[in-house]
Amino acid sequence: MGRKTWGEGNPYPFTPQQCKILNTMKTKILGIIAQWLFIFCLPLLLFTASLTWAVNSHWLYNYGFQKYSVVQTPELAEFDLEQIADELIGYFNSGEEYVSITVTVDGESFSLFTPEETIHFKDIKGLIRLDYWLLGGTLVYVLAYAAVCLFWRRKRHWQQLAWAMVGGSGLTLMLMLALGLGALFSFNELFWQFHQIFFTNDYWFAEGYMLLIYTDEFFYDAVLFCALGSGGLALILGGLGGGYLLSTRKRLIA
Repeated sequence: MGRKTWGEGNPYPFTPQQCKILNTMKTKILGIIAQWLFIFCLPLLLFTASLTWAVNSHWLYNYGFQKYSVVQTPELAEFDLEQIADELIGYFNSGEEYVSITVTVDGESFSLFTPEETIHFKDIKGLIRLDYWLLGGTLVYVLAYAAVCLFWRRKRHWQQLAWAMVGGSGLTLMLMLALGLGALFSFNELFWQFHQIFFTNDYWFAEGYMLLIYTDEFFYDAVLFCALGSGGLALILGGLGGGYLLSTRKRLIA
């Protein structure tokens, strides 16, 4: 009988050493994919977090009302704008399909928004729910990736997490810089394009109280606040990742 070579009568075409190499390559490839996914998820996470804050911020509403003298608008002078803001925030986080806010002027009660405006608020609520889902999904992935890297208890995985934080933060800063510059120099065009892409009707400029409460200047400030908030969070996370990488480099040099 001749000497058997590897593979004769064996269903696996690779040697144990080759299988080990292939498994190592697969692990590295999956690690690279996971790291890049973290990098791309981080800007989305930070921006959706900032947007969630803006949607639910009583301070932002009151800031806009005061800065742009909305409270002094004759048509709104008799309204409790803070109460209206509270009800709008409550609507965006409720299960109600259409917003229903009733105001009373000179003893007469009536609905604050027209039917066209309520349809637009429904569309806005859909986008807010999408923001919540994106925030939740990216948060789960980012935390899961970070947990795996941190509890793997290998310095190499900690460095991968740090590089991913630096990369994701850098990408966030670039995107927020582009958004901020776009808002500064061409906000009206960006605002119009946004509505053309995300809304299927023209109710976003329906005549009524909606445009008196939500002025273009209010949205301009909201965009800048979201860009600055996302950029600030990116600086913190990028600083943490970069600081860790610098400290490990110094230890290696020492």
